Amino acid sequence: MHSAVFLIEFGAIILALGLLGRFAGRFRFSPIPLYLLAGLAFGEGGLLPLGASEEFVAIGAEIGVILLLLMLGLEYTANDLVSNLKTQYPAGLVDCTLNALPGAAAALLMGWGPVAAVVLAGVTWISSSGVIAKVLGDLGRLGNRETPVILSILVLEDLAMAVYLPIITALLAGVGWAAGSLTLAIALGAAGLVLFVAVRYGRVISRFVSSDDPEKLLLVVLGLTILVAGIAQQLQVSAAVGAFLVGIALSGEVAEGAHSLLAPLRDLFAAVFFVFFGLHTDPSSIPPVLLPALALAVVTALTKIATGHWAARRAGISVKGRWRAGGALVARGEFSIVIAGLAVTAGIEPSLGPLATAYVLILVIVGPLTARFAQPIASYASGVLSRRGGTVGPGPQAAPQVPASPEAAETLDVQDATERS
Repeated sequence: MHSAVFLIEFGAIILALGLLGRFAGRFRFSPIPLYLLAGLAFGEGGLLPLGASEEFVAIGAEIGVILLLLMLGLEYTANDLVSNLKTQYPAGLVDCTLNALPGAAAALLMGWGPVAAVVLAGVTWISSSGVIAKVLGDLGRLGNRETPVILSILVLEDLAMAVYLPIITALLAGVGWAAGSLTLAIALGAAGLVLFVAVRYGRVISRFVSSDDPEKLLLVVLGLTILVAGIAQQLQVSAAVGAFLVGIALSGEVAEGAHSLLAPLRDLFAAVFFVFFGLHTDPSSIPPVLLPALALAVVTALTKIATGHWAARRAGISVKGRWRAGGALVARGEFSIVIAGLAVTAGIEPSLGPLATAYVLILVIVGPLTARFAQPIASYASGVLSRRGGTVGPGPQAAPQVPASPEAAETLDVQDATERS
């Protein structure tokens, strides 16, 4: 009987997701907000709470995040990763400064204390790699010139979590400096080892995984990815980072074959992830903290857009690509919820959990919309300002963009040609 209820519940979820995805596709927008709202409807305090399938959905949600980051990693080589990290680390510093400070300031203004301030700083700082990877795929932007900039910021954030999570865990537990330092050293060593293996021995890994049989290739790649993700998480490193680095390590025909085989699985489990997020949000806990969460969401959405715009400009991306990069970074998600969950478990501040949930829910719905519409809105506003200034468009006397280097000039030329097509 329990098995029958599970099948009915899970089948209803998958069917509903398919119908919502078709509806979103008809109107050409990301289905993520609809998936989240479906989770709210089926979750705690919702219209039709689920019970039998909740544990399976939780496991599926973890697999969904892992597959999203694996597929994102398959788009780039190890050399691309190292090159982007070397050139984009200033963007990571700007990202941390602009987006962590509002959260810390909000916690202090509400009188929650320094530990809660560190926690809320992490909640507002980290973008959702899972949501953004899904949105970029939905919008067909994985090959865009600004996408490596977005990816670099996300990777820097995920790698920063290898440092941040052990620190916040030690603060919440009240452990001494010795135990906290040991946890941090283990996390940093594990992240560095995985990155070294991915960069240095990527070709060896690809040869080991390679197979002409699609079934064997699928099983080996999927098993290796989940294994590495689990080991990374056990060592206090993000499972998402481990999955991403496995994707980076695979190259050539192996990466192409794995991409085509895993794409349907990614879409299925990614949808389950977003439903799971909604399932664990009690709608009745949102109204009391809605106003401060909304204010914090507005401020940090603007700071994320500014971060992406600045980073893309520094990389020589054209104006339209800068706005697309900024809009894509707005969504918060899995990491923010994990961080807030640690604080709630430790009993630091009762209101922190509902505030973080409302905040993430707002931005995980708004994020796909800003990714889609930030650039058109910016272009429209620029046109209005130009007309008010007495010109239509840039005009014949407008100064051309002057890139900082020949490489940036080539980037601008290709980007502009893509936008005109």
